[in-house]
Amino acid sequence: MMLSYLVPVVVVIMLIAASFRILPEYRRGVVFFLGRFQAVKGPGIAIVIPLIQSMQKVDLRVITMDVPEQDVISRDNVTVKVNAVLYFRVVDPEKAIIQVENYVMATSQLAQTTLRSVLGKHDLDEMLTERDKLNDDIQEIIDIQTEAWGIKVANVEIKHVDLDESMIRAIARQAEAERERRAKVIHAEGELQASRKLVDAANVMQENSAALQLRYLQTMSDMSNKNASTIVFPLPLDIMDVFKQMKAQGTGSSAGSKTSPKATPDE
Repeated sequence: MMLSYLVPVVVVIMLIAASFRILPEYRRGVVFFLGRFQAVKGPGIAIVIPLIQSMQKVDLRVITMDVPEQDVISRDNVTVKVNAVLYFRVVDPEKAIIQVENYVMATSQLAQTTLRSVLGKHDLDEMLTERDKLNDDIQEIIDIQTEAWGIKVANVEIKHVDLDESMIRAIARQAEAERERRAKVIHAEGELQASRKLVDAANVMQENSAALQLRYLQTMSDMSNKNASTIVFPLPLDIMDVFKQMKAQGTGSSAGSKTSPKATPDE
């Protein structure tokens, strides 16, 4: 008789013990009553009646997902391999369990397709220089589509953009040509600035003849400081004016002799 009463008591005690579930702070339990959604419980102790109720646990912490390497053809027909990392978390456990079968797998597949479609609309230069903008675009698209699943995408970061060896060499040649172009432009700008300074210096020397004399003496001083075997005798610039006047007088006398009238036979 005691055994017949003891068995049901033990079964009831086991059912009661199995009904208690403990949920930590970072988890929630989605409870179903005879297959229908009943409530979201947690954290703490949750009572789930076996065979009548069932509960699926959902982690609310941020999930770090590595997006596998994807082959992407850019807008300028360059094939690259790109991988990224995705940060997301569940904000609505009810939708994450009811609206999608496996929210982690669904988010991963969506991230891969979005990564290919977004990067395919940009050039290679934009992929390399505007990563922040591309990250924001990818994050916004994924976040909008996963909102119905109760998932919030916190951030998307593109990690690597791998190129073929031929493309790396082409980019290196392009960079070298760009540096040569900049060097030529800088050299031309320097020549332009130097020519303007020379014009200013010439105008100053034209206004004051003493400036030309000082520049002449400075040049002589610079030549004397170098280890050279050339002997230089300074010549005053005023002597050149004397030679110019003598040349002008000689030219005038020769011109006058040529234009003098010839004597006639009558004279």
